[in-house]
Amino acid sequence: MDFATLIGLVGAILLIASAIILGVSPDVFINPPSLLIVVGGSLLVVLAKFSLAQFFDAFKVAIRAFKFKLPETQASIEELVDIANVARKEGVLGIEGREVGSPFLAQGIQMLVDGQDGNTIKQLLNKERLMTLEHNRSGAKVFTALADVAPAMGMIGTLIGLVQMLSNMEDPKSIGPAMAVALLTTLYGAMIATMIATPIADKLSLRMTEEARMQSLYIDALVAIQEGTNPRIIEQMLSSYLSPKERAKNGDPETAGG
Repeated sequence: MDFATLIGLVGAILLIASAIILGVSPDVFINPPSLLIVVGGSLLVVLAKFSLAQFFDAFKVAIRAFKFKLPETQASIEELVDIANVARKEGVLGIEGREVGSPFLAQGIQMLVDGQDGNTIKQLLNKERLMTLEHNRSGAKVFTALADVAPAMGMIGTLIGLVQMLSNMEDPKSIGPAMAVALLTTLYGAMIATMIATPIADKLSLRMTEEARMQSLYIDALVAIQEGTNPRIIEQMLSSYLSPKERAKNGDPETAGG
């Protein structure tokens, strides 16, 4: 689980809730018409921008921002080098049925076992990588759209509340509820955009880049294994995916010298 996302979102919500509770009665900040305008209106407008499949898939993709965590690059390199050693000693059939943490890597290993050549493996896995990229990108777009729409719907709610207030100035009792709609819709829109939609969209974009990078690492390793490259050479080749700090920690002479 990605605790950074969970801690960030829950922590921000708890801070705002604490400020509300310590200030005045929380009931003041609950207004059904405002929620209807901002939450319902924002979701419907975003739905109008995308297909039903894209809209609902975005929420499934967002769950991955909380639950799914990519393996460490160094650990993946060590796993791939171990696979390369087994394949070199026992042949590719020696890695058949091997348990790995990534479905993408498992798919590539099965291609090796099936006797696919390096070009075929690279082409098929690159297509899979591009599909994953597009899937994550689509999810990020939905939440980016929600971040854009929610404040606008809040402004619409504010205008509705002001119109209601100004049209009933002779009735003092109607001014308070109308003003509540006017102010709370802006608050709800800002909270949805700033505390929920934008962080999730940014997290999905980051995850998209990280996952594509990891899949590229897998592809390079699998093609090298298929070509019978020495495991030590494979390890050196894959070390380029490490950060300069990680490479220096591993004793990379080029990084350490620089």
